[in-house]
Amino acid sequence: MNTDHANLHDGHVSRSAGTVVVAPITTADLAAVAEFLRTNMNDNIPWDRACADIPWQADAPNHGFLLRDGQRVVGTLLALYSQRPVGGRLERFCNLGSWCVLPAYRAWSMALFTTVVAQKNYHFTVLSPDTRSQEMLPWYRFHFFDTAAALIPNLPWPSWPGRVRVSADPDVIERTLTPAERQIYHDHAHALAAHHVVMLRGDRHCYVMFRKFRYRDVPVFAVLLYVSDAELFGRMVIPLTRHLLFRHRLLATMAELKLIGRRPKLSFALNDWPKAYRSGTLGPEQIDYLYSELECVPWSRGRFPGRHARSGTR
Repeated sequence: MNTDHANLHDGHVSRSAGTVVVAPITTADLAAVAEFLRTNMNDNIPWDRACADIPWQADAPNHGFLLRDGQRVVGTLLALYSQRPVGGRLERFCNLGSWCVLPAYRAWSMALFTTVVAQKNYHFTVLSPDTRSQEMLPWYRFHFFDTAAALIPNLPWPSWPGRVRVSADPDVIERTLTPAERQIYHDHAHALAAHHVVMLRGDRHCYVMFRKFRYRDVPVFAVLLYVSDAELFGRMVIPLTRHLLFRHRLLATMAELKLIGRRPKLSFALNDWPKAYRSGTLGPEQIDYLYSELECVPWSRGRFPGRHARSGTR
């Protein structure tokens, strides 16, 4: 992205023919932003809901930033905000979401990005950067997570009634979760891309949140976003993946080792979905993928991950 001709002062970017304004996305702008993204980015996503209906409570200063040429929206960079307890303190997060700029205005793309990350007292995450974003993020003091992952085939394993239970019933989830887990569940229960399941074994449980990887708008596999008990997850991989196959028709499950600890047997190793963060005080182990576009925007991918996939066991 070229920023040589961008000149950011007090929220305005000047150009020779008129003025392009960088401005916060307010509630009044959401309809225009949703229409812009529908027209120019992806017409299969309900942007009016993805942009406006953030399901958790947050002290959000904006919904991101936009580029406007006169009355016309010509670029957007969405942002999702949250306040999270980390290490006994309430921390403020900003997740950078969908970024779209019309070709004629690409010189001002970085004005959107630098305006968002110039906001003070936030920890920033970029959880779906494209190739160009990956190249420039380190220049702005972003670091990449270790995203080593396992791709687990969802196979029709036999079940043993009574030994374990996997349930997506909201009532079962509600009465099973701890208060802290229940708050996470409530905050994401109506997020467009989030799905929820609880696994029970004796007096233990594991709460799992996932989204569906959609290849050209066809759901193909589950991508885990949150796992409350990695050790129990390891014991219940088979019933969980069986549930995802039969209830959701998903062929595999992708789980980062950051979430599940170790790679299950009969899985494939992946490391092809970079994610980045910027924080002056928190380490990568203190930052998760919740309260982000991964739960709120059900986008599709044009290619499968795992160009460097390899099979094997632990």
